[in-house]
Amino acid sequence: MNIGLVGSGAIGQYLLKNINGKTHEHLNIRSVFVRNYDKYKHLEEQYNVELFTDLKKFLAADTDLIVEAANVGTVKTLLPDIIKEKDTMLISIGALADEELLKTVTAETSKTLHLPSGGIGGLDLVQNARALGNLEKVTLTTRKPASSLIDEPVSAETTVFKGKAREAIDKFPKNMNISIILSLAGLGIDKTEVVLIADPEADKNTHTINISGGFGDAELTVSNNPLPENPKTSALAALSVYATLERMAEKVKIG
Repeated sequence: MNIGLVGSGAIGQYLLKNINGKTHEHLNIRSVFVRNYDKYKHLEEQYNVELFTDLKKFLAADTDLIVEAANVGTVKTLLPDIIKEKDTMLISIGALADEELLKTVTAETSKTLHLPSGGIGGLDLVQNARALGNLEKVTLTTRKPASSLIDEPVSAETTVFKGKAREAIDKFPKNMNISIILSLAGLGIDKTEVVLIADPEADKNTHTINISGGFGDAELTVSNNPLPENPKTSALAALSVYATLERMAEKVKIG
């Protein structure tokens, strides 16, 4: 599979290193779209890719899939044009909190939008439970180091938000991207419950998903280690992108 990459930040560099840098059997990043050619021109020789600063030329290159590894602003600007031309994998899923954007990129295209699970798991279970109306309640409880959420010091864990995912995303746009993918897999942004806790003792981001319905009940907790190359990015988020690409190239599909 030939891949076009948008962005060269932490996850973009992770993919280049582990796909092209290790000569993957089935995957190859052929082209990279960047804003600043001079800043990233070393990637051409290092990973045998072609850099583009013109979106039309980038989309005309020989690629089967575009992987976005930039940011929410870039997604809002570029995704409507990209999805018209190519199947796309989106990392900055928080952009889809904009319902108009979601409608735009799904309404009039034959292309597929792939959404990796990011820093959580269990989305297959959530989608299975949703089938035939068997999902009734979804709650996401996220616990983060207090300093990443609030400025004033606290001596005990503090609930900084409790409510629906839509409001959580409005109030904490940089901390609640996971609630978007969970909402899309489950009951939607207006029915997904979110609890956000600032914990002075925490050194990791921990996410607990509770679901219930006609199928029964389930609980899943994930504690994320940071990506060594960038502590602001979870290692699982980067792995989820890489692993999703690998699964797309495999003949046996699980789940």
